[in-house]
Amino acid sequence: MIKNSILITGGAGFIGSNLVQEFIEKTDYVIINLDKLTYAGNLDSLSSVLNNKRHIFIHGSIGDKKLVKQILTTYKPWSVINLAAETHVDRSIDGPAVFIQTNIVEVSQLLEIVRDYWMSLECNARKYFRFLHVSTDEVFGSLGDEGLFTEESKYAPNSPYAASKAASDHLVRAYNRTYGLPTLLTNCSNNYGPCQFPEKLIPLIILKAIDKKPLPVYGDGKNVRDWIYVRDHCNALMTVLNSGIPGEAYNIGGSNEKTNIEVVTKICDILDKMCPRSDKASYKQQISFVTDRPGHDYRYAIDHQKVSRLGWKPEETFETGLRKTVQWYLDN
Repeated sequence: MIKNSILITGGAGFIGSNLVQEFIEKTDYVIINLDKLTYAGNLDSLSSVLNNKRHIFIHGSIGDKKLVKQILTTYKPWSVINLAAETHVDRSIDGPAVFIQTNIVEVSQLLEIVRDYWMSLECNARKYFRFLHVSTDEVFGSLGDEGLFTEESKYAPNSPYAASKAASDHLVRAYNRTYGLPTLLTNCSNNYGPCQFPEKLIPLIILKAIDKKPLPVYGDGKNVRDWIYVRDHCNALMTVLNSGIPGEAYNIGGSNEKTNIEVVTKICDILDKMCPRSDKASYKQQISFVTDRPGHDYRYAIDHQKVSRLGWKPEETFETGLRKTVQWYLDN
């Protein structure tokens, strides 16, 4: 029974769907996938595993206490990976309430239910149980021109989204320190890859480009992000789950710092080759600088030495990952 099944919450979202597929493809675990199917959740992202006997999809919310208890009692997972979250900064600025509800209130409820479940396990199963909470580097705020976020960086969130994720991180730590719940925490840089909802920069630019629409770039385009291919992130999460030390946090990044304008320009260059405009002009002609986002963090960059010491390293360069991503959106 130990290490037979895993509960993944938010498993129909961008990172979650890729993580579910990684587990199905590379392990023999049974994956219980709980997802509310909000606008960012999509069962089409799971088409390759929907009929797999080791993938059990359940439509529901981590805020449904009765359902979560029933899932834990029925399937007795050896670990829970929490990816259920509201994630888009712009949406959090326009309407922070849903971020507070999902990312703080419902995570606190999930932790309490998981703690009760963990305490009910027999001694050996309790020893091996893990609760992995997936978070963001945005909880650390903004960097200047130099330096990297480490696991010891102070929390300084600057958006409602980042603040809500910071609060959930603190709750996870508190449940480890206060109750002994064997938690793991990861803070990751910007993900990109197949199946991402087109509100995020890379899919937004790809789709607007091929639709011959302006390509919006905030401010002067010089804000810097560290990018990681989503499957590399998923492999890091699997490594942390299997080898991480309970109570510890692990930063995950791709060592791919790029300004936003660099990213947009690279996408245009790839599209110029893969899907040339009918007039043979470059897609760069569609770039349009727009009013900057309120509280826009200048730079994020991750030091991922700690998770690398567990044996993980990214496989994709930004160039190879971006080409795969563009090709996926052209195909789909």
